[in-house]
Amino acid sequence: MTFGHRAEGVEVTIGCGGGGADKAMCFQYAQQWALKTGNTVKNFSPPGSFNEKLALYRQLFAAHSSDLDVLPIDVTFPAVLKDHLLDLKPYTKGLENDHFANMIAINTLNDRLIALPWFSDAGVLYYRADLLKKYGRRVPQTWDELTATATAIQAAERQAGRADFHGFVFQGKASEGLACNALEWIYSNGGGALMDAQGNITINNPHAAEALNRAAQWVGTITPSGVLNYEEEDTRGVFQTGHALFMRNWPYAWSLAQKPDSPVRGLVGIAKLPGSAQGPGVGTLGGWSLAVSRYSHHPAEAADLALYMTSAAVQKQRAIEGSLNPSRPALFQDPEVMSAIGDAAILADVLKTAVVRPTNITGFKFPQVSQNFYNAASDVLAQRTSGEEAVKKLATRFKRIKRESW
Repeated sequence: MTFGHRAEGVEVTIGCGGGGADKAMCFQYAQQWALKTGNTVKNFSPPGSFNEKLALYRQLFAAHSSDLDVLPIDVTFPAVLKDHLLDLKPYTKGLENDHFANMIAINTLNDRLIALPWFSDAGVLYYRADLLKKYGRRVPQTWDELTATATAIQAAERQAGRADFHGFVFQGKASEGLACNALEWIYSNGGGALMDAQGNITINNPHAAEALNRAAQWVGTITPSGVLNYEEEDTRGVFQTGHALFMRNWPYAWSLAQKPDSPVRGLVGIAKLPGSAQGPGVGTLGGWSLAVSRYSHHPAEAADLALYMTSAAVQKQRAIEGSLNPSRPALFQDPEVMSAIGDAAILADVLKTAVVRPTNITGFKFPQVSQNFYNAASDVLAQRTSGEEAVKKLATRFKRIKRESW
């Protein structure tokens, strides 16, 4: 890392968040880098939506635009955008080894390191610790146990007059969030990860069908029917206002649940997602990395900014200020980080063992694969089809996409 002063600075543009606290926090550290190096930074605010952000990047790259030097990319973007991103290995000098290996693997294609992990993410289970204690229940270890516990406590709370109390909420809208949830259900039930490491389609199996059918049974029973339109913030809103026992969400929700004005402050616990007799619980690997555009007029400075933004010092502060989990395992031993993000030991284990979406296998076809997957899962949740029929059709569709080459 350099982070040193340059006699004659340049202007580097970074894409800091679509809005909210993270946007301000991101640009704050970008400006710190500018002061340290004598350069200037400008913010280019990409849209907040996952799909809109990817569409914008593809549009800019198609035009070979130099408008954006450093860009945040989701863990599913590298294989889609790889031809337009700079190889960062000449600049990192081995520092990539300080990050979780699975995040580096996702960001490495054809031996090119095309992004540096910025913060890590994986699905986790939030639970109302006070209510589990009240009813003498433990944190569920399996999906069947979650179903039974949610059913019992929901019934008891409703009998006590809380008609709008629910057992379990998650992201059920036909979007990438549902793809992450459904992958967790299927993988932890022994149904695999849609396809194997060689690209062989594996989705059409009884364990995958069973997992989807189980989730469909939640809707309208322990889960509100409105879950079919829930994204992350909708889910958090129900849970944080005290109207749900369990919630599947990303780690970011922890700090918000602990805010002084949160109705559930001090009442929430975090755990690994449940598993089954066929496999342990896992979270889908999420998170964002910072990449440098191949069309940047200042690639060395842009790479230096990406290194600074993903450094241990910045990741530590972002964890403390915003519960954004570091991508560096060593930081999960830091006392200040541990007190800010919840149960650091659980989160480190979740992140290390997270299931990875088949992005590097499917390449630029991943958005098409994922859309087919979450639409199929949505159809099962809405009881428009069965799990068995859904996985059978998915296998056919995936094979057709594969023939078109990924």
